[in-house]
Amino acid sequence: IYFWNLGFLNLGFLNLEFMDLRYPIGKYQPVPFSEEVKRERLIDIAQLPNMLEAALINLDAAQLDTPYRDGGWTLAQVAHHLVDSHTNFFVRAKLALTEDNPTIRPYNEDMWVRQADSSLPVNNSTTLLHALHQRLYRLFSSVADAGWDRTYVHPDSGQHTIWFLLGLYAWHGKHHVAHINGLRERMGW
Repeated sequence: IYFWNLGFLNLGFLNLEFMDLRYPIGKYQPVPFSEEVKRERLIDIAQLPNMLEAALINLDAAQLDTPYRDGGWTLAQVAHHLVDSHTNFFVRAKLALTEDNPTIRPYNEDMWVRQADSSLPVNNSTTLLHALHQRLYRLFSSVADAGWDRTYVHPDSGQHTIWFLLGLYAWHGKHHVAHINGLRERMGW
């Protein structure tokens, strides 16, 4: 279930006491290829930078330094993580489109987000995300029908297709924007 409305969540009808704050839009659920779903996912890729900016708008330093849940990353770390993760997404897609069933390299997300570059202002990451997602949108818009079945291997989760990868990261962006918007909703920001 997606609770997505121009980047802002309306969670008033949910009982937050029973909601898993780690997965505010649920876990990623792969679906078979269709032109309609492809269009939706490409829109998600194109809109993520704007949705992230809308989620972060007018937050002060103390708010950005607030974890979205107990034990979770701060809102600033979530923004920086999106650039880290989606940069890896871009590289993984390019490898899968240009090599035969490459094995991609995993990375430690938590250690990446705790590096010094994640202390920069969040607009640094939103600016990078805009450029990166223009390239991702162009890249995935150009994939021919047979290209969606191209594969890569993740050492931890096995073999996946380009189609799976696009869906995963379309979901991933909305997932993290929902973390930010969910905290804003709960805190009345």
